[in-house]
Amino acid sequence: MTVWLIAAGAAVLPAALGSRMARRLASAAWTFRYPRAALVLWQAVGLAGGLGAVCVGLVAAVWPLAAVFPHGMHTLARQIAGGHGLDGLGPVQMGALAWSAGLSVWLLAHTIRVAAKTVLDQRRQRLLVDVVADHLPMHDVYVLPSEGCVAYCVPGRHGRVVLSRGTLDLLCAQELDAVLAHERAHARGRHDLVLLPFLALNHAFPWLPLVATARQAVAVLLEMIADDHARQVHGELPLARALVRMAAPAAGKGAGAFALADAGLTERLERLLGRRLESGWVPAAAYSAAGLLLSGPLAVLVAPLLCVAIWV
Repeated sequence: MTVWLIAAGAAVLPAALGSRMARRLASAAWTFRYPRAALVLWQAVGLAGGLGAVCVGLVAAVWPLAAVFPHGMHTLARQIAGGHGLDGLGPVQMGALAWSAGLSVWLLAHTIRVAAKTVLDQRRQRLLVDVVADHLPMHDVYVLPSEGCVAYCVPGRHGRVVLSRGTLDLLCAQELDAVLAHERAHARGRHDLVLLPFLALNHAFPWLPLVATARQAVAVLLEMIADDHARQVHGELPLARALVRMAAPAAGKGAGAFALADAGLTERLERLLGRRLESGWVPAAAYSAAGLLLSGPLAVLVAPLLCVAIWV
């Protein structure tokens, strides 16, 4: 049983180490060179932390029932199904079980709440864009009658890429194409769904510095991923020039919108204009670390199900 407890608890270690480790990961130079690998690692940290915290409670709860965790879970399930309830569990084990159940409900409730709010925000933004903006068929964008510089997308099933009249007047044709490619990369990649779990964690645990750091870091990484899509087609210079020209913050966007120049502007310009150093082992190491973080909680969750399938 100790091995199972260690497997689940190790996944919580990154979250337990606090903000210092999170800040180091967020500012590490390799994350800007390989934003996809860094994004996968952040996703693994968040998912493994939540699952690991739940699994620790489950392992501790069934400790008196069996020497091996899967057998303990089966014993508990048979007791509940047979009407014997939580026989054999002491106060500590009942507290651990309550911890796992409560944490699961807490995380699920905040995820549903944030998802519903995001969907409503995106729907409201699409309606507002349809009312106040003019559709420009040549670029398939919606143009706001504003002299300010605005470029963002409203994701969703029927997404919108939105520009202001000031943006059209400011940017040349190449810069405009790069901006549109960037925003469409957000829409196609459904980056709002990638960011949503981190928003939910931030609402569920606003007092944890790691969660706030992760949300900010993931937002920057998503911008860099969209930058990569744009520069593959239009090159670095047009996008970099557009970023500089549109450095003033865009206004009028909610939580469900992605804007061109919102996050990590300096880092994005440096990676667009700087020398690119490619190394295959860095992303491989990041993906391996992500797999190791998730292996413990997934083993704890899957092992009882596999044992049932084998015995049946």
